[in-house]
Amino acid sequence: MARALIVIDYTNDFVADDGRLTCGEPAQAIDGYVTELTRAFVASGDWVVFAVDVHEASDPYHPETKLFPPHNLRGTPGRDLYGQLGAYVQTWEPGHWPANVRWMDKTRYSAFAGTDLEIYLRARGVDEIHLIGVCTDICVLHTAVDAYNKGFRIVVHERGVASFNPSGHSWALGHFRSVLGADVV
Repeated sequence: MARALIVIDYTNDFVADDGRLTCGEPAQAIDGYVTELTRAFVASGDWVVFAVDVHEASDPYHPETKLFPPHNLRGTPGRDLYGQLGAYVQTWEPGHWPANVRWMDKTRYSAFAGTDLEIYLRARGVDEIHLIGVCTDICVLHTAVDAYNKGFRIVVHERGVASFNPSGHSWALGHFRSVLGADVV
C-alpha cells in the first residue's frame, strides 16, 4: 500500500495577507504543520504532489472569472508556495527535486479534474491520499470528492487545512467524515 500527500494551493495568493484570494490567518496558522508533514512525506519516500491552481489573466472562458478576483496567475509571485513551505522547497536545486515530488498545475477546484493525477498515482501503486492545503470547502473538498469516486482511501489532516469561510470549513470537515468516509486526523 503506497500513499501520497497532495498539497493543494498553498500559495501566496491563497495564504499571504496581500494574496489575491487569501484565506489569511487561518491558512497562515497551518504553515508549520503543512511544512513538517511535507518534509516527513518527502523523507519517507512517500509521494508528494503540489497541486497548484493556475489561471491566465483576463480569461473570459474560465468559470472562476465570474466568481472570484484574478488569482494564481501564471508567472506571478502569487503562485509561489507560501512561507515555511516555500522556503523549504527553495532549498531544492531547480530541476533536481526529490524523485518522489511533483509539481502539477490544475485549472479547476479538484486536483483530478483535467489532470493526469489519477494516472500518476495509480502507476505508483498509491491507494491512500492525504490532503492538506486550502480552501477546505473548495479545492480540498472537490479533490476529496473525486478521490472518493475513484476509490482512493482519504485522509484529511485537520491541522493542515484552512478556509476563509469558517462555517464552510467546519461543514467540509464533517462532510469528509460522514459522506466520504475519510479519516480526519
